Amino acid sequence: MIVRSRSPLRLGLAGGGTDLSPYCDKYGGCILNATIDMYAHCTIEMDTSKSGVSFYAQDLDEQYHSKLTGLLPIDEKLVLHKAVYNRVIADYNEGNPLPVTVYTHCDAPPGSGLGSSSTMVVTMISAYQKLLNLPLGEYDIARLAYDIERNDCQLSGGKQDQYATTFGGFNFMEFYDENRVLVNPLRIRRSIINELESQLILYFTGVSRSSAKIIDDQVKNTNDNTEKPLQAMHEVKQLAFEMKERLLHSDVSGMSQLFYDSWLAKKATSPSISTPLIEQIEDRAMSAGAKSLKISGAGGGGFMMIFVDPLKRIAVETALADLEGEIHSFNFTQEGTQSWKV
Repeated sequence: MIVRSRSPLRLGLAGGGTDLSPYCDKYGGCILNATIDMYAHCTIEMDTSKSGVSFYAQDLDEQYHSKLTGLLPIDEKLVLHKAVYNRVIADYNEGNPLPVTVYTHCDAPPGSGLGSSSTMVVTMISAYQKLLNLPLGEYDIARLAYDIERNDCQLSGGKQDQYATTFGGFNFMEFYDENRVLVNPLRIRRSIINELESQLILYFTGVSRSSAKIIDDQVKNTNDNTEKPLQAMHEVKQLAFEMKERLLHSDVSGMSQLFYDSWLAKKATSPSISTPLIEQIEDRAMSAGAKSLKISGAGGGGFMMIFVDPLKRIAVETALADLEGEIHSFNFTQEGTQSWKV
């Protein structure tokens, strides 16, 4: 049997970081995000005549092989692949190993700021769900992915990515204590989506980054009640509410201004969010006519979103042309994770 799945990456439009514990546990977090037509892909082949399990991360040029011996050690490479496999056989296959070959690849590199790691976990769960006909709804899949990353793999991070890719589309998400999450889908007119796509440049800085240091800073500031960064986090959350209102009222110009306010507030939550390269990109883009910009994801590198008048788009792209980064074309998508049998 062969199954495939794909799950969309997301742009964090506002509120990023407020989905982190302990901030969302103490104060409640809010995030506005939207999925785009860049994906994490998975194919699973199950052959009962085989006596082993194999994982191939084709974009990373990494692979892992094991005999059918039960739970796999979660160490070294392909940790996410092993952890998802372990949880599936432990929770849904009575501990019995599965003779599967799993192939994955992602349209964006790790550390992209588009939620690629969490998206990969969700797309693997989605494939196993189809393979084994598992009774998992959207909230179940997202919650399971979060639990695998944070508890089984002990990886730092927030909650938005798992829910964004599972549900898909434009969503306003609320995060509370005890892992309570509410996903509010937003119905956005096609004309507004078209205008957003015409005004947004998605620019890869050329630098992949680990979000762990930034996340650790934000967690420490919340725990210590460090006044300035904590106040900045409150502002980031408030701007998410305002960004949602602008979007629902078709105020793209207002969104652009809030974008920059959100970027300034985000930078104040951790000194690791901006870098000399990011400042250089910002200076180049703004000098060429960009209206505003911000990093998607934790910061430190990855993808940037740049708001620009469509008439000045070419000028901004030209101003960035000699840097090491690159522009990626994209469209917003309405579908979340999908899986199907071949």
